[in-house]
Amino acid sequence: MAFELPPLPYDTSALEPHMSAQTLEFHHGKHHNTYVTNLNNMTKDTPMADMALEDVIMKAWADKNTGVFNNAAQVWNHTFFWNGMKAGGGGAPTGAIKDKIDEAFGSFDKFKDEFKAGGAGQFGSGWVWLVLENGTLKIAKTPNAELPMINGQIAILTCDVWEHAYYLDYQNRRPDFLSTFLENLVNWDFANENLAKAT
Repeated sequence: MAFELPPLPYDTSALEPHMSAQTLEFHHGKHHNTYVTNLNNMTKDTPMADMALEDVIMKAWADKNTGVFNNAAQVWNHTFFWNGMKAGGGGAPTGAIKDKIDEAFGSFDKFKDEFKAGGAGQFGSGWVWLVLENGTLKIAKTPNAELPMINGQIAILTCDVWEHAYYLDYQNRRPDFLSTFLENLVNWDFANENLAKAT
């Protein structure tokens, strides 16, 4: 198997009560795993089987190979999402990401408002992102499996707004999930690492 399901960076119960073990068992163990399985089946015995995941994503996007793109991008997106959360996370950022957020949005509160509005306003399935574009942070939202790299942006942080990300815990209350993500789950250390790699 060329592509593997990365383990979660924490126990399935580590994010409770903000994200339940049941949600992680379904979301990581079933949804994310299915994308990995599908990607391996689609790329088996092709040159893509030996390519880096990011290269598969960009080639499939350029070739309009929708099936491979959707599954490869969702493998990448979910791995990025898991790493962007931690037990005892959330709250105000520190370090370089704090300064960059203040510079781009004026304040952390304004960033939160824009991030939540982006996530709540994404019609249907998709993602809301904090991205770096031409040296400046901005909020981006993408439908379905799309991700910042296809738009020349660098992902710093994301929240999954597909219904399966929050429905078991929040039912149809996506805005509540986004608030909880920012207040209790965000791993700002991960955001700082991504910012440092990008600058």
